[in-house]
Amino acid sequence: MEGEYKDRIVRATAAEGQIRAFAATTKNMVEIARKAHGTSPVVTAALGRLMTAGSIMGAMMKGRDDLLTLQIRGSGPLRGITVTATSDKGIGCVDVKGYPLVADVMLPPNDKHKLDVSGALGEGVLSVIKDMGLKDPYTGQVTLQTGEIAEDLTYYFATSEQVPSAVGLGVLMQKDNTVKQAGGFIIQMMPFADEEIISKLETVLGKMPSVTTLLDEGYSPERLLEYIFSDMNVEVTDTVDTRFFCNCNKERVEKALISIGKKELGDIIKDGKDIEVKCHFCNEAYNFSIGEIKDIYRKL
Repeated sequence: MEGEYKDRIVRATAAEGQIRAFAATTKNMVEIARKAHGTSPVVTAALGRLMTAGSIMGAMMKGRDDLLTLQIRGSGPLRGITVTATSDKGIGCVDVKGYPLVADVMLPPNDKHKLDVSGALGEGVLSVIKDMGLKDPYTGQVTLQTGEIAEDLTYYFATSEQVPSAVGLGVLMQKDNTVKQAGGFIIQMMPFADEEIISKLETVLGKMPSVTTLLDEGYSPERLLEYIFSDMNVEVTDTVDTRFFCNCNKERVEKALISIGKKELGDIIKDGKDIEVKCHFCNEAYNFSIGEIKDIYRKL
C-alpha cells in the first residue's frame, strides 16, 4: 500500500551551526494510517506522534538502505505501537509505516482536556532499532517517562545517544475524527553549543504554543523553525518528502506463510477453506486459495 499524498520534512541549522533542527508536517501520512487501521482518536494521536518522530529520525539517517524501527510496549489498553522508517534513500523521500496493537481504544480526555495518549500507553518501554547494514543493528531502550512520546524521545536522545535534544510532536483531530493537523520537530545541540544559546532555546520552547496550535494557524515547517529560532540565524539546508508507504506484496506474505511451518499449513489444507492474510502495517488483505496453499506446502 502506497500513501497517496506526500508530506514534508525540513532540515536546518541555527546559531552558526551550534544547533541542528528538523521540522515536519505529517497530516497526510497520519490520516492514511488512520483510515488503514480504523483507529480511535487517542490511538490516531499516539500512532501519529510516533510516525512523525519516525519520519524525522529517518531523515537523520545517512545510508541509502538504513532502516529505523520505533517500538513502544506498554501496560495500557493500547498495549503498543510499531513504526518503521527508511532514510531518504538518496531520492528525497522518507517512507514510513506503522500499526497499533489495539486500534479502537476509547478513553476520556486527560486533565488538560487533551487526548490521553499517556493513559492509553501506560507504563512501558520505548525501543529504537537502527539497522545500518552492520553485523548487528543498534538498539537503544528506555523506560517511558510520561507516555506522551515526545518527552520519552527527548529522554532517549539524552540517555542513549548522549545528545541534548528537544522533541515536539502533535496530532489534532477534527470533530468527525479525521486528522486536521499533524507534525513536529526535533532540535539537537551540537557538542560545542554555548550555554547562552542553550538557555535562550529553553526559554523559547518553554513559552511556545503547542505544535498543533501553530500548524492550525497555517505554519509551515520552515515557519515553525523561524518561530523557534527567531533571533538565532536559522538556515534551511534541505527539504525532503515523507509519506506513508508499505512495501508489502503477495510474495512477501507468502514468505510469512512459509515461516509458520509445515504442520500449521497442513492444518489449513485439512480445513479446506481459502484464507485471507492481512499485513500488520497497512491492513492490506491477501487471499490464498487452497491450491496456492498446497503449492506453498509442497515448496516446504
